[in-house]
Order: sequence, then structure tokens, then C-alpha cells
Amino acid sequence: MPDDVLHSDLKPGQLLARGVCRHLLSHDFVSVEELVPAPGLRVDVMGLGPKGEIWIVECKSSRADFQADSKWQGYLQWCDRYFWAVDEFFPTELLPDDTGLIIADAYDAEIIRIGPESKLAGARRKVMVAKFARHAALRWQAVRDPGLPPGLII
Repeated sequence: MPDDVLHSDLKPGQLLARGVCRHLLSHDFVSVEELVPAPGLRVDVMGLGPKGEIWIVECKSSRADFQADSKWQGYLQWCDRYFWAVDEFFPTELLPDDTGLIIADAYDAEIIRIGPESKLAGARRKVMVAKFARHAALRWQAVRDPGLPPGLII
């Protein structure tokens, strides 16, 4: 089946996330989408690096999408590095300079700017790695067993 048919029902932000996840893998980061680090927050992409580094990437498909996001600063306490992922036409001057920047499309991405590192405390890192693992396992279980009752899988 052609690639464009496989993701034709995805929204623009989901397509950006797909390219970001592919690119993170090229840096030896595994990733999950739509992880909830705390009640009221849901990150677009969380990457887990080979040394336990945790990166959060928020995908913004338009100026309006970015301007409507009032929660992004709440994500900073849940990662070592924070990035925005946007397409090549996004007005990047809107994005804070002290955050990372990724230019992406549905197929790949490029890290343009690496934001500052803010190391997570050991206890918080342990919690986030466990959340990451559970989230990934639940997503994989939903693929293996699509008949699971709704609500069991995030």
C-alpha cells in the first residue's frame, strides 16, 4: 500500500510527529506520541535516548496552533530538553529562542537548534522512564489485540 494512503487520515501535527519520530531514531532515540506526563498535559512526542535522556517535542502545524498552546511551559519540568517541531513554512520567529527547533515533514526532520539542557532529577527521570515504558507497551498491546475494550489504551 502506498505510503500516502497509510497516513492520509492523519492531521498535520501528527504528520510532523511521524517525521520527528523517524529523525529521533536516527539519533538512537526511541519515541512515543501523546504521552501524559501529568494530569492536564499531553506531549506530542517524547524521546528516550540511549543514556536515559528525555526530550519533549511539541509539533505545531500553524501560527494559530502555536498561539493556542498555553501549556507548553508546563512540559519543561518533565524533560531534559524541549523542542518545537514545525514545517518549513512556519514563522519560526514566533518560537522562543531558548527552546530547541526542529523542521519536519511526514517523512523526516532536521534539528536546527538544540535547546538548553535542564537535567531531570533522578527520581523524576525514573518516573518518566516508567511512564514511557508503560505507554509504549500499552500502544503495542493495542496493535496486537485491537479488540481490547475502549478506554484501556491511552
